[in-house]
Amino acid sequence: MKMTTTRQERQLPKLKTHKGAASRFRVTGGGKIVRMYGSRNNFRRKKRKPVTVKFGRTVEVSPTHVPAIKRLLSGQ
Repeated sequence: MKMTTTRQERQLPKLKTHKGAASRFRVTGGGKIVRMYGSRNNFRRKKRKPVTVKFGRTVEVSPTHVPAIKRLLSGQ
């Protein structure tokens, strides 16, 4: 028995994750959003070693940006 859908029962399009945001941010186990420091890739030979080590770490995202990033990552 095949069910026909009416115009009101149409499904909405899928909500997709923003892949640019997914590559830049990740969610920790505790629900925090972390990002990497910038300025690591260009002119690496000119930078001092402690500077490049510092840029290799992760840092928590500012609380003002969290709602927008969560919206991009969750696909809503």
